[in-house]
Amino acid sequence: MKKALFLPLLLLSFSSFSQTVKLMNPPSLATPRSYSHAAVIDLGTCTMVIIAGQVAFDKEGNLVGKGDIGKQTEQVFRNIKSILEANGGTMNHLVKLGYFTLDVSRIEEIRNARNQFINTTNPPTSTLVQVSRLFREDLLMEIEATAIIPKQ
Repeated sequence: MKKALFLPLLLLSFSSFSQTVKLMNPPSLATPRSYSHAAVIDLGTCTMVIIAGQVAFDKEGNLVGKGDIGKQTEQVFRNIKSILEANGGTMNHLVKLGYFTLDVSRIEEIRNARNQFINTTNPPTSTLVQVSRLFREDLLMEIEATAIIPKQ
């Protein structure tokens, strides 16, 4: 009896999930090969956008700022901004940033680039982690983000 109820409940849960969660890749960014740039979740009165780790690739998939952590950070924030705008949001809707960098001693360069994009009076929460390497040797940092966008 329990098994007979489990499958319909599972299917109903998945159906509900697919109606409230949309995985997306905005046309303003290079299309990734094996993941989505964002998960867009309908929360009723607002939308949560969970943004996959962004690196310094332009729309064509080319690295921006080789060897320059400031330029790479700027491109990452341009990508994040683009994803938010594609979902009706702005950088003011960011609530969490997660930074992965090869060298935490370069935090001031990262912050200087970041500060061009966020509200520095009321910045989002953040976590900074130093890593030994990213998926390509020419990448100096990666940032993931979460935003909450109120519905109009």
